[in-house]
Amino acid sequence: MNIAGSVALVTGANRGIGRRFVDELLERGATKVYAAVRQPDQLAEGEFADARVEVLRLDLLDATSVTDAAARATDVTLLVNNAGISTGANLLGDGDLEGLRLELDTHFFGTLSVIRAFKPVLAANGGGAVVNILSALSWFSTEGANAYAVAKAAEWAMTNGVRLELAGQGTLVQGVHLGAADTRLMDGYDGPMLNPREVAVATLDGVEAGAIEVLVDEWARLVKSSLANDPSGFYAEALAARV
Repeated sequence: MNIAGSVALVTGANRGIGRRFVDELLERGATKVYAAVRQPDQLAEGEFADARVEVLRLDLLDATSVTDAAARATDVTLLVNNAGISTGANLLGDGDLEGLRLELDTHFFGTLSVIRAFKPVLAANGGGAVVNILSALSWFSTEGANAYAVAKAAEWAMTNGVRLELAGQGTLVQGVHLGAADTRLMDGYDGPMLNPREVAVATLDGVEAGAIEVLVDEWARLVKSSLANDPSGFYAEALAARV
């Protein structure tokens, strides 16, 4: 599909990768961009100056806000599921499972609820496209982000499933994988990070090319290629450090 002339909705649009999506969509000629945010009342005055941007409330954990957004944004042709969290939770730590449940409720069930709500909207508008911002952590785990990795793996599997279920209405479903991007979500991370705009550029290039998967950086490509090998090699260093 062409980005020029499209009507897009971006979740988590107020900062980081989501904000770069809004900017890039406008630059490429989108007719309208719905900037979906959890708390519109906390946006700075004039946050989105372009008249083509319409702010609406959408909270992945609030089913009513999701259905209300779909009822309001009936002209959407491109849905970008970008919103997410990172709790820093592991799987076997002391205490309850709330961190893991929150990750799954947000990335898996929350994103799926948005796709379900917008399925008829996209169908009515010719099919369009759904983009799910995933992660290289869809394919590996690391301490301090094990709950996130589980949730992203589930979201990846969900992406593959809805791709098949939406094919009949002509909707492209794209999964986007990357290592680390320079956003608030990665505060405290001291490794190399992408400029968030690179994610938006690579993703939208992929949408226009009809790609069902985009590997934004070398780390995502490396991790995916490792899946064909014995995992002992990939995890050797991490496991040795804990002996």
